[in-house]
Amino acid sequence: MNFASDNSTIVAPEILDAVAGVNSGFALAYGNDDLTRTLERRMSEMFEREVATFLVATGTAANALAIAHCCQPWSAVLCHEASHLITDEAGAPEFFGGGVKLIGMPGENGKFTPETLIDMIGRGRGVPHSVIPAVVSLSQSTEFGTVYRNEEVRALAEAAHARGLAVHMDGARLANAVAHNNGSLADATWKAGVDVLSFGATKCGALAAEAVIFFDPPRAAGMASRRKRGGQLFSKHRFFAAQFLAWFESDLWLRLARHANNAASKLADGLRAAGLPPVWTVEANEVFVQLPAAADARLRAAGAAYVSWPQEFLPHGTVALPQHKLIRLVTSFATSDADIEKFVMLARGT
Repeated sequence: MNFASDNSTIVAPEILDAVAGVNSGFALAYGNDDLTRTLERRMSEMFEREVATFLVATGTAANALAIAHCCQPWSAVLCHEASHLITDEAGAPEFFGGGVKLIGMPGENGKFTPETLIDMIGRGRGVPHSVIPAVVSLSQSTEFGTVYRNEEVRALAEAAHARGLAVHMDGARLANAVAHNNGSLADATWKAGVDVLSFGATKCGALAAEAVIFFDPPRAAGMASRRKRGGQLFSKHRFFAAQFLAWFESDLWLRLARHANNAASKLADGLRAAGLPPVWTVEANEVFVQLPAAADARLRAAGAAYVSWPQEFLPHGTVALPQHKLIRLVTSFATSDADIEKFVMLARGT
């Protein structure tokens, strides 16, 4: 019963097989191999336009390098106050951005609105006294397991672009969001106004496969050097390319994401029937509930793994229940019905 994170699961067998499958012979290093060239073409096919692709090993690296590339050191990045960018990356975006400032914005359900964005852009004393907003970053899916609809992304992008800001998307769980919205990668990103994407496969079955995607290739000028300077240009690059190629093969990425999303829905339904309704609407692969202390002790004793979440992020109007913990449950492509049923049974106390 491991619901701690989709990072804690196994590697999808198809992806592990693909890595083993290219583990013979020699290939040029540092991304100059044929497999990387193939993946670069495949990325453009997947996004339905020419893109510039830079593979890295972690989501933190993807976010930090993408943000740094779009900013000056005296710039500001506007993001949700609970975003991974601002709460879980140990200052990496500020470090790689040479001191860029992250500014958190409020917003229900892990999402902020164009009105909130416009208001935040208009604050400050201006040059030279204040940092100047240069990028808006949104998480898809959000830290609360909700999903921006494509039209919501488009409205945010229009507001940002009209004021000279670039749009970055933290797509660590973009596959889950696309699976929920039943659209395409193009619909979810550049067609909705996204300029730069941190695209993650690791949470959805890969071993270590993340990418920074620029939808206007000239914007990527200098990124090759930035990635190298950031320690994210890997010599045996073909093994990263192999993971993404296997992930895209026969829509494996969508099948894995849909399994994770469906598992979250089953878990949410079971908990709701047990009198533990989810705090936020379950749209991707995360479920948040307020769990009684007795149930928490029972589940922990049985070996269940999950993460406690700060109650300060509870939705407006939701009361923090006494003797309860707010917990996050994350499902993955490897989550089984048996684990869901056992968790619900123990939570119910039967």
